Parts: sequence; C-alpha cells; structure tokens
Amino acid sequence: MSPWFVFALMTVAAVFAVLWPLGRRSRPQADGTEASVYRDQLAEVDRDLADGLIGAAEAEQARIEISRRLLAATNAQTGPAATPNPLLRRAVAAVALVGLPLAALAFYLPLGSPQLGDFPLAARSKATDSQQPLVNLVAQVEAHLEKNPSDGRGWTVLAPVLARLGRYDDAVRAWRNAITYGGDSSERRADLGEALVGAAGGVVTGEAKSEFERAVAMNADEAKASYFLGLAAEQDGRSADAASIWKAMLAKGPADAPWRPLVQTALARVDGVAPALSSEAMAAAKEMTDTDRNAMVRGMVDRLAERLKQNGDDVEGWLRLVRAYLVMGEREKAASARTSARQAVANDTERLRQLNEGLRNLGMDG
Repeated sequence: MSPWFVFALMTVAAVFAVLWPLGRRSRPQADGTEASVYRDQLAEVDRDLADGLIGAAEAEQARIEISRRLLAATNAQTGPAATPNPLLRRAVAAVALVGLPLAALAFYLPLGSPQLGDFPLAARSKATDSQQPLVNLVAQVEAHLEKNPSDGRGWTVLAPVLARLGRYDDAVRAWRNAITYGGDSSERRADLGEALVGAAGGVVTGEAKSEFERAVAMNADEAKASYFLGLAAEQDGRSADAASIWKAMLAKGPADAPWRPLVQTALARVDGVAPALSSEAMAAAKEMTDTDRNAMVRGMVDRLAERLKQNGDDVEGWLRLVRAYLVMGEREKAASARTSARQAVANDTERLRQLNEGLRNLGMDG
C-alpha cells in the first residue's frame, strides 16, 4: 500500500474528526478527569489487595506508579466547552475541508519522511520524568490541595510521598487530613503513627503509640501497627512484651509476608538469639569446649558470609550476619557486611527498605 494513500486516509479521518462534532448538538461534558481515573485505579488496587488477588509488595509498587501519574494529573482542571455559533461552525468546517490538507502538505513535504523511525516509548517516558522531577509534582499537588483542602484522595496520595522525601511533619499533617476528609481506617492510622515516629527520629512517642493502638483496635491483623507497638515496648525496656507481640505476628502472618525479615530480626535482637543451629549441631555443641564451640560458630558465620556472596538477595541473611559480627564484637566486619548488603540489594527498593529498617534496629543505620 502506497504511503501517500495512507496519508490521504489519515487526512480524511482528521477532517471527519473535526466536522463530526460540529454537525451534532452539543451535549454536557462527562464529569470525568484523568485524575479521577487514577484515583479509581488506586481504589481498585486496594480492593485487589483486600481480596488477596495481589501481594502487599505488588500493591505498593502499583500504588507508587499510579500515584506518580496522579501527581502529574491531579492539578489539571477542565471546564465545560463553549458551544460554537453557526457562523463559527461554517468557518471551522471550511478550514477543515481546505486548510487542513494544505497545511499538512506544507509542513510535511519539507520536513517529513515516511522512512523515519519511531521514538521508543520507554525513551519518551524517561524524557518526561526527567523534565518533571518528583519534587515539582509534589509542589503541584500541594498547590492543588491548598485550593481544595477537602480532597481526601489527594491527601492520601501525597502523604506517603512526603514521608519518603523525609518531610515527616508535612506527612503527619497530610495523613491527618486524609483521615478527616477521606475516612478513617486502620491502615491510615498506622501510616500516621509511622510518620510521627519518623518526625521523632525513630522514637515511638506516646502520640504515635496511641495511633498504633487505634489501628490495632480497628484491625487486629494490622502488621505495621503491631510491629511498632512491639518497638514501643522494647524502647520502654519491656523486652518480653516486645517479643510476645512479634512472636504473635510471625505465628499469624503469611509465610511470604514482606515484613517477616524485619520482625524476625527485631525478635532476635530482644531474645538475644545467635545464628540458628540445627538440633544435631546443638547436641554436638554441648559436648564441646568453649574454644571448639567458638570455632563452630565462627565456621557458621563464615559459611553464611560466603553464601551471601553468591546470593545477595537474602535480606534476612544479611541482617543475621551483621548481628553475628556485633555479638562477636567485630564491629568493623559488621560495617563491611552492611556496605556489601546495601550494594547487593541497591536495585530492589523494597528489599533495601527492609534492610535499612533492620540495620536501624541493630543500631547500624549510619
């Protein structure tokens, strides 16, 4: 098929697209925006997560991607289109029938080329992202929310982004507005408590603890709130209570829950548990001298370090290795393991978050 025939068809389609609405009576515009589509997608992700159709990690990734798009679209406002009068319709029709093809030829002949390759879609996305940094998108949404403070969905989208940017005080305000205008929920109460902890430099304050307790009262299986209640008990010197909370979480939670490595590390910290030994190894250790027992533990730690060199995705393994070095008083090796662990999971946002949280609980977040 000749390219010129294809171009002719495209021109006819363009002219028809202009003339078609002019030949119809005007109708009220649909009350929909691009931003509302993204808000519906966020709600759908929440429903899928609640129904167990997707995991928490996949849901979080989907929320981040949809939120970025919502941040770009939520400030755009559209208004009802004016209805053109008959004289204007005739003028536009004449331009469409005669001027549009002539203008297309005038531009295409000196500049166009049917053999020109397409610009890859991935490259377009990268160019768009580089031209509009996240900070600018956040500023646009904040400006929108200043004019529309009762937009509960907007506050819900903005709050976690502010927390990731380290703006914890602003995140606290955003979560409070999300609860006020978007409705109360255990998840939002837990997120508010987490922002309060971030604003306090990692300390579970009385205000944050109250939010976590509200979240657990609304949903006993709220993992984030339960974890922080355990952390609050640990910070209060009640290690046994902290261990009880975290053991209950591990007993009730799914085996593939993304928070398990973090809770296991915290539990090992308050229980003072060294790297796990098999029953055979435990029996053999009882018959050993202190020197032989230390050598056995050293061998286990060395084997764990060697395994992690081959498989660096094991966040729980890295945290066990760092803690083992700390227990043995080898802080330099612990610091080296921390650096290696961060390099190994640098390309996985969720694993890096879990690792940093575990390191923070071990006092190795520097």
